[in-house]
Amino acid sequence: MALPDTAWDHHPEPLAIASAPVPEYGSGSLADLLPTLAAGLGVPGMSAAISELTPADRNCVFLIDGLGWEQLRAHPEDAPFMTSLLATSRGGTGRPLTAGYPATTATSLASVGTGLPPGAHGLPGYTVRNPDTGELMNQLRWQPWAPPGPWQPYPTVFQLAHEAGVHAAQVSSPTFENTPLTKVALSGGTFLGRLPGEDRMDLAAEQLAAGDRSLVYTYFAEVDGAGHRFGVDSDAWRGQLMYADRLVQRLAEQLPPRSALYVTADHGMIDVPFDEEHRIDFDEDWELSAGVALLGGEGRARHVYAVPGAANDVLTCWREVLGEQFWVASRDEAIAAGWFGPRIDERVYGRIGDVVAAARDDVLIIASEREPNESAMVGNHGSMTPAEQLVPLLEVRS
Repeated sequence: MALPDTAWDHHPEPLAIASAPVPEYGSGSLADLLPTLAAGLGVPGMSAAISELTPADRNCVFLIDGLGWEQLRAHPEDAPFMTSLLATSRGGTGRPLTAGYPATTATSLASVGTGLPPGAHGLPGYTVRNPDTGELMNQLRWQPWAPPGPWQPYPTVFQLAHEAGVHAAQVSSPTFENTPLTKVALSGGTFLGRLPGEDRMDLAAEQLAAGDRSLVYTYFAEVDGAGHRFGVDSDAWRGQLMYADRLVQRLAEQLPPRSALYVTADHGMIDVPFDEEHRIDFDEDWELSAGVALLGGEGRARHVYAVPGAANDVLTCWREVLGEQFWVASRDEAIAAGWFGPRIDERVYGRIGDVVAAARDDVLIIASEREPNESAMVGNHGSMTPAEQLVPLLEVRS
């Protein structure tokens, strides 16, 4: 039987940009959480964007790095206390929040602390180009260094709350006290450094009680670290989840009167197999690297910066090679689709790649030579899939 001519030159259509599940900016994203709590505390200029939440006099946000909604729901035996709270998520609706794009720590922490989406606060990726220098900047490690104030000029919600007479505090690892990321994303009020997790929980409860109106933030990183090194569902990851669950219960049992505890995360995570089908190596792929000056972002959420005049060719190539597995957009298409929020500040525009690629399937664009450590990670995140985007908003009240 003869095949039709079109069978020999069939080119599958690339994923439609409009099919990407854009975060719920303005109503149900991480950027909406602190403004909603601050509005309930009477902080001027703040609005209650997450309509499901009820105000409380004392509010604590406990962020567990890397604990996505889907991962939590998949491990009830390892997190019995948090599992018992699933129905409380997002004001008792039993629904998650969305992290924001990309679903990565630096971006999400800035969204939490500033109450702004990435297009406004200006940390739109793990690594992005600094338009002033032309260099690739790691926004988690703040390397190479750039002046923090101009990079992210907006006040944090903690600063605004403190100015309004609310007792604001962050309880975290001493390592983070003076980092540029903390300065631009989470500063304001009092920073209290404690290493043991139990000490952080106890101190967070004390800080909640220290004011008639309080806004307290605390943080636990190790779930994310175990996921990157060993994978979600590994024994090491499960062990850290068990420990985090005990920390949540410890803090919940110490809440002072008129308090609300919100347990959330900055992103979820997905394990990606170690083979050429699932890990496409940019450093060994002449098609993907042609015309590219800088490769930014991370494996599942890439910013691609073209050499002058090559942006359209790079976009065409990336769509042809990756378009069935990645949403591949030009900078302007990604902005118009709302990936980074409803607005993009002028200073942020050039930080976004000429081409933006977000993974739909369990696949990575690694760079084995220029990013050896990141390329070796088991668990990854960054894109807009439910496993990466959806985060809990568990609630305990006293």
